[in-house]
Amino acid sequence: MANPYITKVFHFCAAHQYGHGDWSAERNWETFGPDARVHGHNYALEITVTGPVNPDTGFCVDLGELKKIVEENVISQLDHSQIEKDVPWFEGKQPSSENMVQFVWEEIEARMKGPRLYRVRLRETPTIFTDYYGRNI
Repeated sequence: MANPYITKVFHFCAAHQYGHGDWSAERNWETFGPDARVHGHNYALEITVTGPVNPDTGFCVDLGELKKIVEENVISQLDHSQIEKDVPWFEGKQPSSENMVQFVWEEIEARMKGPRLYRVRLRETPTIFTDYYGRNI
């Protein structure tokens, strides 16, 4: 029998600015447009895990433990931050959703005990989201 997948959603607000300090303002604007200015988003972070169902609980994951891992290691760093300035992992990296999902994966995967991290989905706007499956694909 295949294992079920369960998704928990988290929310945080953060700002970011795309650009390169060694580029001119014109080049940053040509490359990143309005995103070369500091701007923010109300993010929705979806964490999907999978694993065998514990016959005693009927659950494949302890949602309280998952919540603790995500809040202590991801939300606490990102919420109300300017990502590229406040989160050391982003030094030398653009604060894109593509990089953010990789950061989230790294912060969560090693701390998971039992269930396996399957997918990280970050919703930046109602019409833009990024999925990351780590080594699952």
